[in-house]
Amino acid sequence: MDLSTLGTETRNERTAELDRMPVSELLSVMNAEDQTVALAVREALPEIGAAVEAITESLRRGGRLIYLGAGTSGRIGLLDAVECPPTFGTHPDQVVGLLSGGPSAFVTAVEGAEDEPERAVADLDQIGVGDRDTVVGLAASGRTPYVVGGLRHAAAKGAVTVSVACNRDALISRYADIPIEVPTGPEVLTGSTRLKGGTAEKMVCNMLSTASMVRVGKVYGNLMVDVRASNDKLVDRARRMVVQATGADPETAAEALRAAGGHAKTAVVMLLAQCTAAEAARRLEAAHGDTRTAIGRP
Repeated sequence: MDLSTLGTETRNERTAELDRMPVSELLSVMNAEDQTVALAVREALPEIGAAVEAITESLRRGGRLIYLGAGTSGRIGLLDAVECPPTFGTHPDQVVGLLSGGPSAFVTAVEGAEDEPERAVADLDQIGVGDRDTVVGLAASGRTPYVVGGLRHAAAKGAVTVSVACNRDALISRYADIPIEVPTGPEVLTGSTRLKGGTAEKMVCNMLSTASMVRVGKVYGNLMVDVRASNDKLVDRARRMVVQATGADPETAAEALRAAGGHAKTAVVMLLAQCTAAEAARRLEAAHGDTRTAIGRP
């Protein structure tokens, strides 16, 4: 494939004199280019929505959201994955990020790893990919062999496959049940897809994980009630969330949190359903973690 035909590889005429621009102009043009990314993502919302439904179904069935990518794309998927446990209280195995070259490639590039589709097969087999999972392959170029190999293998194992590319008619789209294409066009710095391409991928990942977690009941209103209160800031946030969700005074919220072992969701159910911590936990288990169902509010 002639890479020079890809939108992400073509030269941006608006920045042809980038090395001669004053800093203020350089930053202004970068900012202007970045503003086009959200508009490109908006065009892909129907496909992103279909992916959210697939991921939600996987999570409800005990499956996983698995990100797969190389280089910047893989790092973005891994970043989204590692943020889910502290934000949504998920098990570390529930949202997984696979990066070509392994975890060490997050900080040190492993040259050539993205060109080896068999690496993706081995990585997916190591975590036991199966028919309850949704695998999201990320590749700004849309042609990374590691991602192609991963999507093909995931499909063979019965997983739902999603692709995210920053070019139209991407190769990886052919191997996905749900192809997401966000054409971001020429980069400010020619070919540097860590810029607009990376921003687009991050925005899509934000939507996939956040919307899916909302759908499975990890959120009450717009509050992250499953947050792990693992430091002073998060303990304070948990208390404030209980106050906001229930209307209780801070002292009552703090007392409920103590009884709930610091778990904001349990404290919210305790106060709104007027029950003990043990009963709140039982209600949440019966409701599969959905707060509104646990407190009896549709």
